[in-house]
Amino acid sequence: MNDSAVKVSIRKRVVHELKEFLIIAAYFYVCFTALAYLKAAILQAHGVEFAPFGFAAVKALICAKFLSIGYAFHLGDRYKKQALIWPTLHRSFVFLALLIVLTVVEELLVGYLHHRSFAASFAEIGGGTLHQAIATSIILLLILIPFFAFRSLVDVGGGPVLFRLFFEPRRKLEVAPANAQRED
Repeated sequence: MNDSAVKVSIRKRVVHELKEFLIIAAYFYVCFTALAYLKAAILQAHGVEFAPFGFAAVKALICAKFLSIGYAFHLGDRYKKQALIWPTLHRSFVFLALLIVLTVVEELLVGYLHHRSFAASFAEIGGGTLHQAIATSIILLLILIPFFAFRSLVDVGGGPVLFRLFFEPRRKLEVAPANAQRED
């Protein structure tokens, strides 16, 4: 392979990776912004001003980067040949674990940079209490399941097919319904 072909190949890979990263970040941003808006509305009803929308953007970018790292290590690639529910759930739980571990590392690093103790930094994880950490983990899992369900559909049907299914008008398929009896 000559140098120009290698450069084109690397450029295509970088563009593809950037596009994937931006799609993941956008998905997380929409989800995190909706949750931040809900939290802001609840707190405002109790007289507390809260507007963490910048936080939602930063957290979306961080989580998208963490997912990109997981993809680089081929996490969750197990069960690809099984029914779509299994790779979807497997990936969701594996990446949930990855996000939790990397979020803990992130919080500890931020705490270290701000001269906080290990215990004080650890207390910031997931909102500050065990119940908030559990709730945050459940919500994150509920965000990951549809994301990986869609990714599993892309793996099976291909991106262009799914794009057509979602964004082009439906055409009548010439396939017999599943409950129709075959006549032989």
